[in-house]
Amino acid sequence: MNQEYLNGSGYPDPTPYEAFRAMEAEEKKAARAFRPIVYICSPYAGDIEKNVERARLYSRFAVESGCIPLTVHLLYPQFMNDENPAERELALRFGNVLMSKCAQVWVFAGHGISAGMAGEIEHAQNKGYSLRYFDAECKEVVG
Repeated sequence: MNQEYLNGSGYPDPTPYEAFRAMEAEEKKAARAFRPIVYICSPYAGDIEKNVERARLYSRFAVESGCIPLTVHLLYPQFMNDENPAERELALRFGNVLMSKCAQVWVFAGHGISAGMAGEIEHAQNKGYSLRYFDAECKEVVG
């Protein structure tokens, strides 16, 4: 007999056993739940340190909102040089390709729209992608 099925005195106690099994099943189901991928559009250039910190916060907000964030400006600067115009342009093109795989583009424009963001927004609009706009506090605003 399963030890978890028995109470502290060694007697069968199915009620808590079934309750714990139901909670475990619910946790597993939630872990497998569908999460749409969202493209995070926020500034990188300028105050890079502050903008990276904000991009991390926006990405966390997406996770807490039940989404999978795709924040390319947290990825590509790890191995590509944003100061090199050719590499910057290549990274922006990579981002546009990945944007096509996302359910939505989330624009965090509370601290202004950079040139890179403007290009991403224009690309998303030209392709007819769904855009959502947020302020600096992650509150949705009309775009």
